[in-house]
Amino acid sequence: MADDKSKRDFRDRNRVSADEDYEVDYFARENGVTIEQVRELIKANGNDREALIEAARVLRERK
Repeated sequence: MADDKSKRDFRDRNRVSADEDYEVDYFARENGVTIEQVRELIKANGNDREALIEAARVLRERK
């Protein structure tokens, strides 16, 4: 049975929710930073996934 395209799922996969521990944990493991660093990155850069990935890369390179 095909998916009903009129029923939309409003999850936004290009965002990282600081309120969802599993999203923060996954992003931290995926990008080699700590959970605390992810929360700080979200505060500083917003929750756009691409911007956070770039910010995490810069953070890792500074070490």
